[in-house]
Amino acid sequence: MNAITLLRSPKNKKSLYKLVMAMIATCMTAQAGLAAARLVTPNDMSSGSLLLKSSEAGKYIAAPAVASDYTVTVSGPTGRTVVTQQFYNPSESWVEGVYVFPLPENSAVDTLKIVSGTRVIVGEVKEKQEAKQIYEDAKSAGQSAALLEQDRPNMFTNSVANIGPHEKVLVQIEYQQIIVQSGGTYDLRLPLVVAPRYNPAPIVQTVDFGTAKNGMASTQTHAPEPPVLNPADSAPTNPVSITVKLDAGFALGDVKSAYHKVNITDKGPNVREVSLTGIVPADKDFDLTWTAKGIAPQAGLFKENVKGHDYMLGFVTPPVVAPNANAHPREITFVIDNSGSMEGASMPQAKDSLLYGLAQLAPTDKFNVIRFDDTMTNLFGNEVPADAAHIAQAKDFVAGLSANGGTEMIPPMKAALIDDTPNDKNYLRQLVFITDGAIGNEQELFDTIAKGRGRTRVFMVGIGSAPNSYLMTRAAELGRGTFTQIGEGGQVTSKMKDLFSKIGNPVITDLRAQIFGSTAKITPDMLPDLYQGEPVMLMADSASLSGVLKITGMIGDQPWEVKMPLADAATGTGISKLWARRKIAEYEVASTLGQLSQADADKAVLKTALDHQIVSSLTSLIAVDHSPKRPPGYKLTRADVPLNLPAGWVWESVFGNDIPAQTAPRTDQKAEADFLQLAKLDVSKPAAPATQVNLPQGATDGEMLMVLALVSALLGWSLMPKKELRT
Repeated sequence: MNAITLLRSPKNKKSLYKLVMAMIATCMTAQAGLAAARLVTPNDMSSGSLLLKSSEAGKYIAAPAVASDYTVTVSGPTGRTVVTQQFYNPSESWVEGVYVFPLPENSAVDTLKIVSGTRVIVGEVKEKQEAKQIYEDAKSAGQSAALLEQDRPNMFTNSVANIGPHEKVLVQIEYQQIIVQSGGTYDLRLPLVVAPRYNPAPIVQTVDFGTAKNGMASTQTHAPEPPVLNPADSAPTNPVSITVKLDAGFALGDVKSAYHKVNITDKGPNVREVSLTGIVPADKDFDLTWTAKGIAPQAGLFKENVKGHDYMLGFVTPPVVAPNANAHPREITFVIDNSGSMEGASMPQAKDSLLYGLAQLAPTDKFNVIRFDDTMTNLFGNEVPADAAHIAQAKDFVAGLSANGGTEMIPPMKAALIDDTPNDKNYLRQLVFITDGAIGNEQELFDTIAKGRGRTRVFMVGIGSAPNSYLMTRAAELGRGTFTQIGEGGQVTSKMKDLFSKIGNPVITDLRAQIFGSTAKITPDMLPDLYQGEPVMLMADSASLSGVLKITGMIGDQPWEVKMPLADAATGTGISKLWARRKIAEYEVASTLGQLSQADADKAVLKTALDHQIVSSLTSLIAVDHSPKRPPGYKLTRADVPLNLPAGWVWESVFGNDIPAQTAPRTDQKAEADFLQLAKLDVSKPAAPATQVNLPQGATDGEMLMVLALVSALLGWSLMPKKELRT
């Protein structure tokens, strides 16, 4: 008698039903056990993690962690950076990792890759909505996908879909940037953490229908605000390793890291290799500076040909001139941020910076002081003589400041730009704005400066371990001033000394540039006044660049000019990408100044970004591995990767005491070992193929379904008529 005949026997039917029910009960028990295994409690965690709420009270899903490796290759005036982000899913569920992170505001982001098993999937730049739709489709289909979006020019979101249980996924991002020069010092800055932003009322809600045809859409109030871990309750997260291959193009003098300990290896007179001493959490910016041994180059000229089109990058540093003894006195307003984000190390730095500025005033100068949080105090109401009595009053006022409240930056900026004597040429009117820039309404500030700047020059002083450099740089550009960053107390004197040596008098005014022998258009359109030690940086493009680049201006009452034959330009790499990034910034500035409509600016930005394949406000990078990965029916959970609070910030002053933190247990020795291991990224060792990943446990379970299918089949066969069995 075969098994089917045995099951068909009437006397065995009762046993069969008992067997079936027992197997179903066993499967349901196993299912419950698997569901419990997927979820964790805070006590289960051995390292810092963000725990996502589940439908079961007291149970959570651990959010993914990210470790990042930065490899930077500096070649003369430009740098190429490869950022490798390793997403690790510590949970038993399938997750979508969403990581908000900063990049330099002048970077041209052009490459996105996913390392999936033994394959490398290279992304493409698409129009933003199209890229989003491709990503959503891949996510729904259970495929590996990565989407890199620009939220602000220095703030990006990397979304990675379908990270399996305990899986590590590598995503690579590459970008080009210009090395900043000032006063003979060259500066490479890698922002590593997005600081929490203050978003003042009113809340403006935007609607994006995208490709939806049913009239239904989601809304967004502002750029994404990732969760932030409270350092009092959570261990540091998001470990970072950094290596810089520095080929300056000239004999190197001092090479220094301002905020991190580094190892520096001499690779030749012009070359150094710089690496972090160990692994660090992403909680403050990395800043590397270098100088020339002897006299630094005063000019540079580089050219790149891409698809038969020429792109040029040139810079010239004007000669050092003696201070103008007949310089006009200053009418200067100091604005200081004393909002909650300035609590901790930032507030003393800001106060010391302002006190240093007060000490530099001459009796012939005028000044005022404004402080702000979500309220504002205008100390004198207007500029007053810089006599001993007024300065003493100002010093007492500054000494009594403490950090608290929100960051309402628009009212103090408007107040400082009010000019009762706009035609007065006897004073240089200047504004020194001291802040960390931790706001979300940057464009409103830019509009305020553009409309009210008049004859005022705006000088931004960025304070703290993670200032909003995009806001600072763009505000200074619109205000025809400069941006100075002070990351720690020991830099206050030297940085403020440099600033006040610049703002005493512009070195070069009435700057003009032209390429003789070519119809090439030079970028930027409007050249700023230059200050002591700062180069003028120019870019141009043409079907064929030739002729002579001529730059002219006035140093005081004396004409100044320099000529550079384009035939002498050295070959450069990545210049076309940098040109495109600069053009996009130019369109945005022109829109802010009312020189270009928003529609025309958007059209120009989109075309430039697509033509040159870089990420912008209107384009994104999308990479999809079309191989199926997550089985149908398995639930996908979105998980925003938590960020560290920037070093030196105080949680309670930023978020208050009544706002629950994104907490996690403190790190023990085992967790610290895991933390360091996570950061050891090695792209040469690809992630394990999908076949080696543990069987995923999602909303349904493969094992259970197979068992139930077998039981159902046996039950069905047992109930089939005999004649059907014979056929």
